[in-house]
Amino acid sequence: MKNWLIKIPAVVLFASLTMVSCKSAQNNDPADMPKDISERPADESSQKYDEAQLDKLKASIESMATKEKCTNTADWAFSPFGTKACGGPVSYIAYPKKNESTILPKIEEYAAKMSEFNKKYNITSDCMMAAEPTGVKCQAEKAVLIYP
Repeated sequence: MKNWLIKIPAVVLFASLTMVSCKSAQNNDPADMPKDISERPADESSQKYDEAQLDKLKASIESMATKEKCTNTADWAFSPFGTKACGGPVSYIAYPKKNESTILPKIEEYAAKMSEFNKKYNITSDCMMAAEPTGVKCQAEKAVLIYP
C-alpha cells in the first residue's frame, strides 16, 4: 500500500510535467529561435569583411571591363587600378571608352576604399611603382595593355 502512495503522485507529477513541457514547445515564436549561421549578419568591423567588399567591387569592375570585345584599339583606354599603401596604383586596367562614364567612377571608388582599407588595417606594401602602360592592343578580341 505504501508503494502505491509514492508511485501515484510520482506518475501524476511526471505526466503533468510532460504535458506542460510539450505545450510550451508549441508556442515558440520563430523570431526568438536561434538563427542559422548563414543568416547571421557579417561582422562589418572585421578585416575579412572589408576585404571581401573590396574583392566584390574589384570583380565588378573587371567584369565591366572584360565583357566588351576588343576589335578596335581606338575604342579602348586604360586607368590606374587600386592604391598601394605607400602610394601609386597597384596595377592598370583597360576599359572600353563607351563605358567610361560608368566604369571610371567605380575605379575611383575602388581606389578610395582600398586607400581607406590600407590605413584602417596598417597595410604595408612593396612600394614598387607599377609600370605605366603606353597603350592598349586587341589580342583574340581581348584588350591587352602594352608596356614599354
